Amino acid sequence: MSDHVSIWAELADVDHELRHVTVSLADGNGVRTRVLRAGAGPDLVLLHGTGGHLEAYARDIAGLARSFRVTAYDMVGHGWSDLPDVPFTVDVLSDHLLGLMDVLGIARAHLSGESLGGWVAAWTAAHHPERVERLVLNTPGNIANKPEVMARLKASTTAAVADPSDATVRARVAWLFHDKSMVTDELVDLRRAVYTRDGFRRAVDNILVLQDPATRARYSWDAAWVGRITAPTLLLWTDHDPTGGLDEAQMLLDWLPDARLHVITGAGHWPQWEKPDEFVEQHEAFLGAETAAAVRS
Repeated sequence: MSDHVSIWAELADVDHELRHVTVSLADGNGVRTRVLRAGAGPDLVLLHGTGGHLEAYARDIAGLARSFRVTAYDMVGHGWSDLPDVPFTVDVLSDHLLGLMDVLGIARAHLSGESLGGWVAAWTAAHHPERVERLVLNTPGNIANKPEVMARLKASTTAAVADPSDATVRARVAWLFHDKSMVTDELVDLRRAVYTRDGFRRAVDNILVLQDPATRARYSWDAAWVGRITAPTLLLWTDHDPTGGLDEAQMLLDWLPDARLHVITGAGHWPQWEKPDEFVEQHEAFLGAETAAAVRS
């Protein structure tokens, strides 16, 4: 790990802002939301995965900020954003995203989501196409709704929150990686800090409702709504994703009207961490770094 000292060392030479804003949901509730912003140019919003937080993109912010105005945030019920006692279904998470964009004055943006974040980004693109320019779905996770994948994710996450020992939290973080040497003490301690927040034991049940087959069925990846996505889409897959193989990528390619696939090798569920240079290069190429540079000038 000689190329990575710490999460915040990755941002040491990057002008950025970290703050909280209040986002109104459709039910009228205000959600204090943690947001990190950096760079200038076309808007690019990054969405983390289940039980995650904006630091999932720490290794990419500097590179992406060369070409884009980057916004990374903690989804409602995640990280250090508020933990209202409501099920965090895909429509609620999408509502929160749109509310955040409104607060930040973002009329339209590129969306890049990892795992659950990819699901939320795709749902938003299908139901609110006027808000999405281009779409990157990064290991979007269990497109085929396999019960064993849902059960494994639910069990490991619940265990780590119920007993946030080094062993249980480390196992949950290690699930994200192909190269287990990248599971640093810092990442484990950060995830433990999230899991031990006041109210998070209740929040994790609300997060994991999407791993319940009956609830998930209302939002499952399906050609009926995926086919409505008009935004050009890049699928970023890996060769060691624990949630699904290239057969599931092919499902999305068949459903999406305008999509292409890039496979990142030697990575698991977090290619943005294991292969940050390739991750950034793919975003620059697909989202149009030359256009972004022209906007900056």
